This record gives sequence, structure tokens and C-alpha cells, in this order.
Amino acid sequence: MKTATLGDLEVSRIGLGAMGMSHGYTGAGSDDDESIRTIHRALDLGVTLIDTAEVYGPYVNEELVGRAIEGRRDEVVLATKFGLISHTGGQGADSSPDNVRAAVEGSLRRLGVDHIDLYYQHRVDPGTPIEETVGALAELVEQGKVRHIGLSEAWTATIRRAHAAHPITALQSEYSLFTRDQEEILPLLRELGIGLVPYSPLGRGFLTGQIRSIEDFADDDFRKDNPRFVGEAFRRNLALADEVQAVATEAGATPAQVALAWLLSRGSDIAPIPGTKRVGRVEENAAADGVELTDDQLRRLDALPPAEGGHHTEEQMRLIER
Repeated sequence: MKTATLGDLEVSRIGLGAMGMSHGYTGAGSDDDESIRTIHRALDLGVTLIDTAEVYGPYVNEELVGRAIEGRRDEVVLATKFGLISHTGGQGADSSPDNVRAAVEGSLRRLGVDHIDLYYQHRVDPGTPIEETVGALAELVEQGKVRHIGLSEAWTATIRRAHAAHPITALQSEYSLFTRDQEEILPLLRELGIGLVPYSPLGRGFLTGQIRSIEDFADDDFRKDNPRFVGEAFRRNLALADEVQAVATEAGATPAQVALAWLLSRGSDIAPIPGTKRVGRVEENAAADGVELTDDQLRRLDALPPAEGGHHTEEQMRLIER
């Protein structure tokens, strides 16, 4: 697999998001053995960037990833996140230095490793100056517990201040054919030498063309409340997914592969992390590395209107900087 460069960190240009193996989606946590096989197959295919977080579960997703990479640690660029769980009695997106120090110890233990390759602040904490958070992270880098620092869903001012305190390697934020606002911030990331790791690059499954009704979702599937999966917005977004399907048919690829190939065309400093808990899906996603879209196909995809509805609920959006 070809690679992408996030700051000075080289990764496979298609990664694997592990959240859905344990958290958030219908069937999460139902088959850990298949999830571990999926991670192993990803590594076999040259996928190196594996992404998790302490809040997924909580905790159990890191434990799952830890079991999966045992004996294969040197094949993995391991990423996890802190801040949506407080270990010190704080509130909200707790990124106080004390919480950072407590969180990393738990993640190292659950993952069964002595260092984390890419450690993200999961959401910006308005109660803690970003310089204080980054200072604590810089201490972890000095101690060898963390190799690279990342932010998630941060915006311009926070990114500049964080990077001035210590080099930031990557920003992880939602970016896909459905969610294009990261294009506003890409020039800044490139000015500073920060890579972009798009999560939900397949629009939470919408862009695969496999979702035609939300009736198949379990009640605890978080998409049940997502504005893009409700009412008229859902019906309009089906039409966008159909346009991706049309390009996929023409390109001899699947819609998921087309959505990923479009993202990969945006630059060598972009490494999406499609999530799955199935071997067949990770094989499909990894094969997007070899899909080359024509200029005309890229123009048609670029011209698609944004998805109808917000990409998070109002409550979730309060934790996202814009």
C-alpha cells in the first residue's frame, strides 16, 4: 500500500478505525474474534494506522486493539485519544494536565504497549488553555510514552496555538464527500506541516450504497439520531449516494472505494480511517489504494452538493470547534 505523511510520521494512506468494533453501531461488540481477524487482515494488507480511543466502549475498544496487535506491534502506527473521560473529576472534554497524565497510563495498560505513536486530544477543552494541554503532552513525548501529538475537531486558532507550543502531527476530523468543511482548514494544515486524518470517510456507511433504510439499525445505533439519517434529509442523501454509485459503476469499483479514492486524490498528507469490523469490508476499503479516478469523475464528485443535515447532533456539535 502507498503511504501518506502526517507531519514527519509515515502511515499507510488508508487506515482502520476500530470504534465500530465495540461502540456506536449496530452489532458493535458482538464478535470480538471477527474484529481481531479484521485487524490482522488489515495489517496483512499493509494497513498500518490503527485508530481507537479510551471512550470507545468505554475502554473495551483499546483492550480489543491491544489483544489484536499483540506480537505485531512493530507493524502498527497506533493512535488513540483522551479527553472525553475525566479521571480527575473534571467536566466535559477534560484535557487538564492531570487528566492527560492519568489517561495515558490507562491507555498504555489496556493497549499492552510501552508507547503510543499518535496521541490525540479527542475534543478541545474550553476549560483548559490548549498550551497547558500540549505542555503535558510534550512531557509524555520527552518520557517516550507518546511519539506524536494530534488534535481532533479543532479549528484555526486552537491549531495555531497548539502548534506553537509543540509540533502537532495530525488533525483528525470528519471529512468526506458528505462533509467538506475541512477544505477551509487544509491550507493552514499545509502551512504548518500537519496531516489530516479523516474519520467517517464513508459518511457513517451512507456512501457505501448499502444503507437504504434506518429500520435495520438497532435502537442503540447512534445513527438513529443523526440528522442526516432522519426524514427528508435521509431521502435526499440517498440521491447523493446514488451519484457515487453511478461513478463507481463507471470506474469498475465499489461506492466505498470511490469515496476513499476521492479523498486520497486530495493530497499525500491525508490518511482516512474507514471503520469496519468485517474482514471483507477491510479488504474492500484497502483496495481503494489502487483505484484511480479520471479527471471527469473527480469533477463530478467535487460538484456534489453537501449532505442534507448536520453531521452531528446539536449536543455533539457543542464539542466541535468551528
